[in-house]
Amino acid sequence: MKIKSVKALYPNYRKSHGAWRSHLWQIIVQVESDSGLIGYGYGGGGKASLPIVNGHFHELLEGAEVNSTDDVEAIWDRLYFESIPYGRKGIAMMALSGVDLALWDLLGKAENKPVAALISDELKTDIPCYGTGSDSEYHAELGFSGTKTPHRWTGERSDIDQLLKWAETARQAMGPDRQLMVDAYMSWDRAFTESMSRELADFDIYWFEDVLTPDDLEEQSALRQATGGINIAGGEHEFGYRGYVDVARSEALDIWQPDITWCGGITAGIRIVDLAREYNTPVVPHRGAEVWGLHLVAATTCDNLAEWVTGGRNAGRQDPWLGMPEPVEGRINISDAPGFGVVPDDAYL
Repeated sequence: MKIKSVKALYPNYRKSHGAWRSHLWQIIVQVESDSGLIGYGYGGGGKASLPIVNGHFHELLEGAEVNSTDDVEAIWDRLYFESIPYGRKGIAMMALSGVDLALWDLLGKAENKPVAALISDELKTDIPCYGTGSDSEYHAELGFSGTKTPHRWTGERSDIDQLLKWAETARQAMGPDRQLMVDAYMSWDRAFTESMSRELADFDIYWFEDVLTPDDLEEQSALRQATGGINIAGGEHEFGYRGYVDVARSEALDIWQPDITWCGGITAGIRIVDLAREYNTPVVPHRGAEVWGLHLVAATTCDNLAEWVTGGRNAGRQDPWLGMPEPVEGRINISDAPGFGVVPDDAYL
């Protein structure tokens, strides 16, 4: 089949996501073939991504053949090469992610297979989830295998006290065997990370996430030896296979967390997972319980763990997709539907 048209749009989100997300959050990408099938993908970069997809990428993609996974990979390589003058990382790669995911969805529909089944014949089922949000007791009730809290260090003692209180509550709620994680969102420094390793030593923390910026590879590598066994995780703000080559060579992270809607889609995700296997490094995709990452988790050597972002107990979810699988008793499965098994919700279009 050949690509007939490519279109990206920015959903009508019902409430602000805050900070940069208020302007540059996720886009929906639609790829239509001459057979009438439509593939859908989810990318990043907000309205800034739209002219990349609707302009340059559309020109490159119109009439391209999509009949195999090799075709999808070849298209990825071409879009990456042609966008080098303004891309390689950032918004251009986020836009490419959405196109790549739409192409995998399209191919899955053409072959009447889930995307995961295009990658592998052996798929994981009943994948354990961990919850992201500050309510660890809620995560325990949902049966999650772990809980992760966001934390920001502003220099105040109250920031430390808040995290210690969370750790005590979370360990009591989750019991001795389930995982506790902390997402610092690039707000810590080396001294604070080492200090919190000591402060939290009694709570068996599994990982500290994004303690420094993705540019601080050497510093993160040094931190891995100074946290008393707590893993240093990160990578949601890294882009593409080449970005992870730098991560691998610097030995910056114990756990890699590519976001499949930002790092280059499934095509880049597979290459990153293959690289991680060479370096014996676990991969736990950012937002991995969303279908885009979940199919990669199910079909590859990614860790058997998926992130479900809950927010608060009564926060609700703002999701422009219909058909998203949800955890049941703390575990989640891909559907048997072709492609990713989701379609855009008209209410957001």
